[in-house]
Amino acid sequence: MLLSVALILLCGMGMSWICKKLKLPGLLGMLLTGIVLGPYVLNLLDENLLNISSELRKMALIIILMRAGLGLDISGLKKIGRPAVMMCFVPASFELLGMLVLAPRLLGLSVLEATILGSVLAAVSPAVVVPRMVRLMEEGYGTEKGIPQLILAGASVDDVYVIVLFTTFSGIMQGKSVSVMSFLNIPISIILGMIIGLLAGWLLARYFEKVHIRDTVKVLILLSISFLLVVADMTTAITFSALIAVMFLGVGLQKYRKVAAKRIAVKCGKMWVAAEVFLFVLVGATVNIGYLSHVGLKAVVLICGALIFRMTGVFVCLLGTDMNGKEKLFTMMAYTPKATVQAAIGGIPLALGFACGDVVLTVAVLAIVLTAPLGAFAIDSSYKKFLAKTK
Repeated sequence: MLLSVALILLCGMGMSWICKKLKLPGLLGMLLTGIVLGPYVLNLLDENLLNISSELRKMALIIILMRAGLGLDISGLKKIGRPAVMMCFVPASFELLGMLVLAPRLLGLSVLEATILGSVLAAVSPAVVVPRMVRLMEEGYGTEKGIPQLILAGASVDDVYVIVLFTTFSGIMQGKSVSVMSFLNIPISIILGMIIGLLAGWLLARYFEKVHIRDTVKVLILLSISFLLVVADMTTAITFSALIAVMFLGVGLQKYRKVAAKRIAVKCGKMWVAAEVFLFVLVGATVNIGYLSHVGLKAVVLICGALIFRMTGVFVCLLGTDMNGKEKLFTMMAYTPKATVQAAIGGIPLALGFACGDVVLTVAVLAIVLTAPLGAFAIDSSYKKFLAKTK
């Protein structure tokens, strides 16, 4: 396992550096490293490490969401209002609609199979989007109009909505009845996640005020509580979004103990250097490029068509805002990358024995390969041109 860790870090960072020198996103190099080192090409990664791959990816995601919460300006989100709420579900709904229109015609799927495929693909990737929005907030691009805050918050909630839809449609495919409660759980889990996160942040702020400890210890406490929140979400009867709770844990700490939050955010930024490499290399390791030979141009057309529907949904959310054309276009592009959710749930339909399982996994893999690097490149190359920098 030690050899695997060394390969992930050295090769991942090396390929990231090469891609950056070629004016490409470093993320592309990390994904390629994972694909090459993974079980479907050279098979150099320890099986024990791959068995805990999903847990390691989740830990990396927790680190960046915690860092995002520590720098998130809630007042900016309040100013945006309606569009911030709409961004949580409208773009994903539009993309799902696009799948219902295009997938039966292009891939010959039934309507129910198209909904399964759509609910796998409709999630935006927080792993790609969140660190970039954090950087925009730190550099002051688009913050006056709350653009990075809007995208960051929407991307986190979007996943909750899509995963609930996927669970519901998979249940229907297995012959289970549809429960109204499963749809009511979406707003309930989001609101509860915010409340639990803010409460935990407030309690930590009070604790850090009374007990003086090193910033490194504070980071370890925050990480431990974040892990407990994720475990509690999976094991308790109370339904709440753990990822939103983690982000709002940072928001709460920032609100009630700003000085400590700033110092902890710096520490989290340093941890993200290693966490990012593990996250994207391990996502790449889940990609079976053998499946790509089974799909043709039709799958590429399907993904591009669904993304057009998604970008239309983002545009609808932004109607009536004070954003100009360039800012709207940036927001539409920033909401396209896919990686984490697709890697996590893309293989479930195949594991459940669905007839469309192979197609879903293949299109999910192709969506990661296409949209993660292209979406990252679109964000990285356009934000300085399209967004105003706060003075």
